Amino acid sequence: MKMSELSRRSGVAIPTIKFYLREGLLPAGHATATNQADYDEDHLRRLRLVRALISFGNLSVTATREVLNALSEPLDLYHTLGVTSYALRPPATGANGANGTEGPGGTSESDDCAAEATTLIDRMGWSVGDTSPSRTALAAGLCALRKVGADFTADDLLPYAELAEGTARVDLDHLAGIDDRIDVAERALVMTVLLEPVLATLRRLAQENETTLRYPSTMEKTDEAKAFHEARRAPEPTAELSADGPV
Repeated sequence: MKMSELSRRSGVAIPTIKFYLREGLLPAGHATATNQADYDEDHLRRLRLVRALISFGNLSVTATREVLNALSEPLDLYHTLGVTSYALRPPATGANGANGTEGPGGTSESDDCAAEATTLIDRMGWSVGDTSPSRTALAAGLCALRKVGADFTADDLLPYAELAEGTARVDLDHLAGIDDRIDVAERALVMTVLLEPVLATLRRLAQENETTLRYPSTMEKTDEAKAFHEARRAPEPTAELSADGPV
């Protein structure tokens, strides 16, 4: 296919494709004439992965190149997923310690949060690397909670961790049967980055439903209050005027 078709099928603009070619993120096409080349399905798959890493994963060109170089090695599924996962930035915690090792309150509190995160991981029996970005992000998130007076312990988070474990099983089930490492990496990245906000939204929908089931009277009062306030905001009827005053 020509570059125009590669652009159309991938959804990536031609100038962007040329940039990826210059940066070595996309292999050169098969030369057919001076300044002309053909591209195949391998180029299309590689281009989609590059777009996913940069656009969805927010990776820099350098980080993207490192991931692609790692994936060019004969990796098994475990290491392919590891390379993809570790390259992604953990979710921001909204605290000073977001995506870092030091949380609010200084080194001592950061160490406490890291210890609590380790306790939870150990309680779950999870196999998580010491340098895992998600381990660091969990500790930073616990520090952020402490900053606002919500001191969650490993015991408090255990039910959430058990639910997360079930979600992880479903995630990996979706990757079963995919043999190509590039396809696995792209699917894993898209699921991690784009599915994450969907899962968070499902949680909020479930919370709304659970609130309705547990506190129906409260919801009814809320609806009545809403109707009351809407009635108060309605404009007052305007009196008609005549030469002698209001009618």
